[in-house]
Amino acid sequence: MTEWNWQILRAGRLLLDGGGMFGVIPKSVWSRTIDCDDKNRVEVAHNCILLESAEPEPSLGRPRRVLIEAGTGDKMDAKMSAIFGLESEQSIDRLVEAAGVDPAEIDHAVVTHLHFDHAGGLTRRCRTGESPDWTAQGKQASGDDPNVKLSFPNATVFVQEREWRDAIANDAVMTRTYYRDHLLPLEIPLPDGSPRVQHVRSASPFMPGRVPHRDELPDHGVDERWDEIIPGVRVFLTPGHTWGQQAIAFDAADGQTVVFVPDLLPTVHHVGAAYSLGYDVEPYTAMITKRWFLAEAAARGWTLVLDHEPGNPVQRAWATERGWFELKPLDTPT
Repeated sequence: MTEWNWQILRAGRLLLDGGGMFGVIPKSVWSRTIDCDDKNRVEVAHNCILLESAEPEPSLGRPRRVLIEAGTGDKMDAKMSAIFGLESEQSIDRLVEAAGVDPAEIDHAVVTHLHFDHAGGLTRRCRTGESPDWTAQGKQASGDDPNVKLSFPNATVFVQEREWRDAIANDAVMTRTYYRDHLLPLEIPLPDGSPRVQHVRSASPFMPGRVPHRDELPDHGVDERWDEIIPGVRVFLTPGHTWGQQAIAFDAADGQTVVFVPDLLPTVHHVGAAYSLGYDVEPYTAMITKRWFLAEAAARGWTLVLDHEPGNPVQRAWATERGWFELKPLDTPT
């Protein structure tokens, strides 16, 4: 079994509308625990994880390296960067370099879904003296520069097949979240000619087309539904925010099972059953998913890393006497 050393990389802040972040929960309730600015925006984070195998990979002569999540990146224009409060100097490839790793030595990238704030950093603007890997045509660019460079040129990218199909078709509640220049460059083959994007087909928690009851749990545990994409790294479907959203689990070198939590539970303030995002394609499904996810997390003692938590993103779930769950913080890895 491959075990992994890990560290959290924070790819800058993100300002999002408070109403969008809390959906049906009124501002009079959510504002008791989280502040917003004069534009009603709350500050969240782009949390990512860098994995390095605890033992060197013989075929590589070094540890195998995996990046979980990629943040927004640096391609947005000045207007969109201001709206979302983006910090381009905190793009994920620069953070990987700051951690002492050449971005060309990232072997795999795994994203929970393909919204701009999760997959945008897989590509970046060209820098002085660089030639583009891909050039946007027409309205394909998310910013003012059509030239795009692959941030991690040798990395395979793992995503659910359903998520890739929906992203390419732009099937989303938001009109501008699946950007062409974030996605189409990923169709460039790897240097050896193999496909860069690896599509995963994880089993659904419930039978497709069936709507479960509010408190219903899946018939089978998550260990029967997840897929090992790399030794010691597994993914499983967590639908609701998007139909193809996935969580990412890995075996840490200290014996923990660490699970990177997608927009099912973006911050500690979203632990409540009804605290879903206004951006969710299916809020009811998100609520059902949150129940079984937290039940699995509490029962299995998972260490959770929340994708947008601006404070301490490392948490553990505990069942309460009232039949729901609470989160308690853990120490962050060093």
